[in-house]
Amino acid sequence: MKLCRTRAARLAAALLIAPVAVAPMLATPAHAIIVFDPSNYVQNVLTAARSLQQITNQITSLQNEAQMLINQARNLANLPYSSLQQLQQSVQRTQQLLAQAQNIAYDVQKIDQVFSQKYSTASMSASDAQLVADAKSRWQNTVGGLQDAMRVQATVVGNIDTNRTQMSALVGSSQSATGALQATQAGNQLLALQAQQLADLTALVAANGRAQALSDAERAAAAAQGQEQRRRFLTPGSGYQPGNAQMFHGNN
Repeated sequence: MKLCRTRAARLAAALLIAPVAVAPMLATPAHAIIVFDPSNYVQNVLTAARSLQQITNQITSLQNEAQMLINQARNLANLPYSSLQQLQQSVQRTQQLLAQAQNIAYDVQKIDQVFSQKYSTASMSASDAQLVADAKSRWQNTVGGLQDAMRVQATVVGNIDTNRTQMSALVGSSQSATGALQATQAGNQLLALQAQQLADLTALVAANGRAQALSDAERAAAAAQGQEQRRRFLTPGSGYQPGNAQMFHGNN
């Protein structure tokens, strides 16, 4: 009997304790239970990686656009050096010398007029004084043409040092160009320098040719005038009378 009472007491105590132990488990909310889902975790990581890659691509695109704008700005930047003024001054000096040509200018009508008056066949009706004056005028034209040619030569030689300086500066600017526009402008200025040098060469050839032409024309006119003066000298009644000349007088 005593054993049965002890078991009954223990059972009663267990029944009293059981609700107390179960009560906390029933009071805990279901969402507070942490459950790890590997598949969901992997999906979240992949989503975050894709988002990061998109952001990286956007940053790279912005960087490329910024670099493109920088390159465009460089391509549109003007060349900081210009040789235009110096080249124009060199051309103007040569043009001024050509415009200052003595006696016979570089003008077709003027040349035709002077040649018809001074360099054509000597007129049979012109006086001896007029023939002498025409010969002197032609000689002055020849001397003036030679002087003009030498002045042009001196100017062209003086431009060589200026051209050398400009060429060095332009080549340096072309090599250090930061964009297409600067390189193109440097190339255009080098072409302008070549054009100026060709202009000097053209002026030099023209001046030398003018001097040579005046010299040849003077010789041709002098030959024609010499023939006319010889004709007059030999024409009877022109003032020349043949006679005997006695060179030595003997003492008898």
